[in-house]
Amino acid sequence: MKRLGHEPTIAVCPGSFDPVTYGHLDIIHRAAEVFDKVIVAVLNNAAKSPLFTVQQRMELLVEVTKDIPNVEVDGFDDLLVNYIHKKNAHVIIKGLRAVSDFEYELQMASVNRKLSSEIETFFMMSSTQYSYLSSSVVKQVAMFGGPVEDLVPDVVERALRTKFEELRKR
Repeated sequence: MKRLGHEPTIAVCPGSFDPVTYGHLDIIHRAAEVFDKVIVAVLNNAAKSPLFTVQQRMELLVEVTKDIPNVEVDGFDDLLVNYIHKKNAHVIIKGLRAVSDFEYELQMASVNRKLSSEIETFFMMSSTQYSYLSSSVVKQVAMFGGPVEDLVPDVVERALRTKFEELRKR
């Protein structure tokens, strides 16, 4: 947290961001107001088959967070606690939309705390207007040509349209 005369507090906001939504951006903006530095860390999860590559997701995040000076975008494919140690961070930021999110995230926070007791997880409740929003919902709407302009920034909407056009041509 921002404190005068102390080491800057670095928070990591991890996720797949496939793609980044206005819900993600809401959490990132709010976290940037609380912490000195926020690293948005894109997970390369081998267990998932993402629509966008890690590099593409990072490029989209850099574009949509360029107006937030204390936000950095990075990628990782390690245990989150190992990544946090490498970045000299001590805080994990997780956004919550519903009770179902809390159950999973509480489990993950407990495991992370067990693996590294000096790391704290901060939960931020999603703003009401984004409580229904997920990357999966956005992809499904976009895949069928539905409107996503109220769900994602313009650059992400264009990337989704392009990606689904490419997939239809295959």
